[in-house]
Amino acid sequence: MDLTYRYFMTSVSASDTAPTPINWKRNLFIAWIGCFLTGAAFSLIMPFLPLYVETLGVTGHESLNMWSGLVFSITFLFSAIASPFWGGLADRKGRKIMLLRSALGMAIVMALMGMAHNIWQFLVLRALLGLLGGFVPNANALIATQIPRNKSGWALGTLSTGAVSGALIGPLVGGILADNYGLRPVFFITASVLFICFLMTLYFIREQFVPVNKKDVLSRKQVFASLKDPKLVLCLFVSTLIIQVATGSIAPILTLYVRELAGNTQNLAFISGMIASVPGVAALMSAPKLGKLGDRIGPERILVAMMGVSVLLLVPMAFVQNPLQLGILRFLLGAADGALLPAVQTLLIYNCTNQVAGRVFSYNQSFRDVGNVTGPLLGATVSASYGFRAVFCVTACVVLFNAFYSYWCLQRRPSQSLVE
Repeated sequence: MDLTYRYFMTSVSASDTAPTPINWKRNLFIAWIGCFLTGAAFSLIMPFLPLYVETLGVTGHESLNMWSGLVFSITFLFSAIASPFWGGLADRKGRKIMLLRSALGMAIVMALMGMAHNIWQFLVLRALLGLLGGFVPNANALIATQIPRNKSGWALGTLSTGAVSGALIGPLVGGILADNYGLRPVFFITASVLFICFLMTLYFIREQFVPVNKKDVLSRKQVFASLKDPKLVLCLFVSTLIIQVATGSIAPILTLYVRELAGNTQNLAFISGMIASVPGVAALMSAPKLGKLGDRIGPERILVAMMGVSVLLLVPMAFVQNPLQLGILRFLLGAADGALLPAVQTLLIYNCTNQVAGRVFSYNQSFRDVGNVTGPLLGATVSASYGFRAVFCVTACVVLFNAFYSYWCLQRRPSQSLVE
């Protein structure tokens, strides 16, 4: 208790004259829990989102599909818009305060969602959720600026498993809660989870940050001028977008594709849920190990190699004959994909200073959010025109392009850009 008290006092007191060194491993652990709780909170409501939209007065199959898609995607759209602003503020005020702002803001909005009376209120609140979000990218920026550079791949890979784990368990828990307590109470439970995340961040995450005056903050042009290789960083942003497009393109058609493969089966929902979740389980297992490998051989090699492996796994998915074959390939794909975003983030921190890390990670988050919106639209469009199997071939082409594009960008970088 005495150690905890002294730690709390040093973390919240502005009058400390000799701050103790930051325990980045403890910060990583707490940030992981925060990402886990945030990922779980966001995915808790996913299983019944269309049902909740229906309770708000939306009727008819077409209207229900339209509004469900709109309230889902608007969060990512507004997150893409807001991320650069929050990233700039993080570079001025610190990353911890942004984590607190995000967790508390999302907790309040989630509680308000449980009290929405019509679809327009719910839509506005979903947009507000996107505006106030950003816990995960700020956690990445915080940890990336505190860890030793030779452990960046391992640490960011480990941190990425927090949100993945939460996203995996969230739908299961959300479905159980909705069945037992109703739809609206789940929003209040989710708000409570986010408030716990706020309290843990407040009391246990430490940051030694000197606020920067607004007049001293670098402009966007100066931010890119300060980077070791601005063109490479922009390439990494585009790679992040394409990674999310490829991930999201399969989501709209997965359940329908499983139904086509399984035929008449009594447990379609269970089979689809399993196949949907196995990539996350694989990523959870592979991300820290591949991140550690990237620290040894270079994250750029991991990035390009795993993109190549992803292409080799996506193409056979268009030709599988049963759900088991699809599930095995999806598991292997998740193991490869689990290394992609951590590798990108490691390369970003290698190429920027701590002074601008918040904005660099927020720009990357904006590209990721645009990919989250674009991917499902691509998958739905291709499947409507050419069938389910064509989606996997198109996605493989997208990933193949990203592999060549990333390889080209990484080959033309200055040789010193990835070393300290």
